Amino acid sequence: MGQQLKESVEFKIYLKQTEILDFNSPNIKALVSEKEWGKMTESEKVKNIYNFVRDEVKFGYNISDDIPASQVLKDGYGQCNTKANLFMALLRAVGVPNRMHGFTIHKELQKGAITGMWYKLSPKNILHSWVEVNVNDEWFNLEGLILDKPYLTALQKKFLECKTTFCGYGAYTDNFQNPQVDWNQNHTYIQEKGINQDFGLFDTPDDFYKRHQQKLSPLMKWIYQNYVRHLMNKNVERIRKNGG
Repeated sequence: MGQQLKESVEFKIYLKQTEILDFNSPNIKALVSEKEWGKMTESEKVKNIYNFVRDEVKFGYNISDDIPASQVLKDGYGQCNTKANLFMALLRAVGVPNRMHGFTIHKELQKGAITGMWYKLSPKNILHSWVEVNVNDEWFNLEGLILDKPYLTALQKKFLECKTTFCGYGAYTDNFQNPQVDWNQNHTYIQEKGINQDFGLFDTPDDFYKRHQQKLSPLMKWIYQNYVRHLMNKNVERIRKNGG
């Protein structure tokens, strides 16, 4: 691919700002300046921003998938789609090209985070995404930043007897006690085993959400935004704090 192609008009689509990828927002610009990510090598930028989004932005459920990256940062928590929004924006702020890969996952993956009647009423298929990042002319699939390390560690302790495949509480992996969630020039995953539909690649999350939205009735959307997601966040925080 090379530097010449990265500077081409075609490749610059992976660096543009959008309504969701609002990396010129004051809080994002302040964070990038404070962390001095712009002074790092390309690989260091990705690793440090990846670790920040994974661990400093807790796993949790925001009001909507398509909120701007600046709002995700303000919330201080996110799930697969909203963490992707923030991760992409931060990378583009320091000149690292990226794109989104869209999917759906089976709701079984969320069991435990959502329980009882709300689990039964939830859609069978849930919108999902990961970020594909170009580093040194190679594309990497980075999905492993969804669960913050304190939450994942607490979850592993709670289900210590599980050494292989685990599905629930926001994870679906064949190597539960040692999933590939650290980035060192490799793909990372934590939910990919739950994927049941592939929507393909999108230049931006804005493009993805123009074509695909979570299938909820207006009433169920209101209930989720104002009630259910808060229950889910309480369940997640309970695991994070005491493993139960």
